[in-house]
Order: sequence, then structure tokens, then C-alpha cells
Amino acid sequence: MKTLLLTAKLLAVTPETECLALNMYFEARNQNIAGLLAVTNVVYNRVKDKRYPNTVCEVVQQGPTRLSWKNNGIVHPVKNKCQFSWYCDGKNDIPTDIKAYNSILLLANNITTKKVAYIDLTDGATHYHADYVLPSWASTKTKTVEINDHIFYRWETVDD
Repeated sequence: MKTLLLTAKLLAVTPETECLALNMYFEARNQNIAGLLAVTNVVYNRVKDKRYPNTVCEVVQQGPTRLSWKNNGIVHPVKNKCQFSWYCDGKNDIPTDIKAYNSILLLANNITTKKVAYIDLTDGATHYHADYVLPSWASTKTKTVEINDHIFYRWETVDD
């Protein structure tokens, strides 16, 4: 993932920051700071949960993959099967609203470099969806909060 934007070059962002910023942009760019942070909380809650990958990029990019039809060893995400829909919806993953992305990138950089402290607004949520859909998994999770147009859920852990 490489975004050729001025702010990214000036910040010399890490892959973790870029993955987080892209996820914030594509999942919540139309929302206020609470919406952006809530989406971020879900990513970090998954990083901390042993049922998910343990890095920001692995969480954001999680989903089934397939080999390229060119038989060149390159793998691609299976369309519409990723944890975060924007990552494998078949659309271009380069932000078009540069002003919004640069603002989000700065916030993501401050979060990943721990320059800003923030609380978990979602009460441990590992899932969310837009308020105009009802995915089948929603009934199996504990609803925690609604922020802007997203509804957040926690996947309860089973004591071993």
C-alpha cells in the first residue's frame, strides 16, 4: 500500500499508520471525530483479541485471498469477502478527497505514534455495521453503542 500524497511524504508514515488512515478514510471519512475514533477502536480491539491478527495492517486487510489469474504468485483479496468492505470491493483504494485524507492521516499518525491518548468509545467493540443494514452476525454479538451512522458490537470471549 503506497499513497502518494504530500502529507504522507512529509510524515514518513509507517505502513501501520497508512493502513489505519486508509481504513478510517474509507469507513468513516464523512463522520465526526467520534466516528473516526470508533472505527479505529474496532481495529485496535481486534489487534488485542487473539481471534484476530495482531497488527493493524493484518486486521484491516483480513479476508480470504486467491491467486492472480496471471499465475505470477500474486494473491488478491476475494471480492466482497473482507472484514472491512472497502479493502476488497473492487474499487480503487486511493483516496480522492485529499484534504480529508490528509487530515485523517495526521490523526492516524498521532494515534499510531501515541502522540495522542484516546479512550475506547465502543466499549470493546470488535464489529460494526452501517445503521441501514442488518448483517446476520449482529444477533450473535453484544451491541455496545451507536455512533453517527454505525452500530458497534462486542464479540464476547468465552473463558477457557
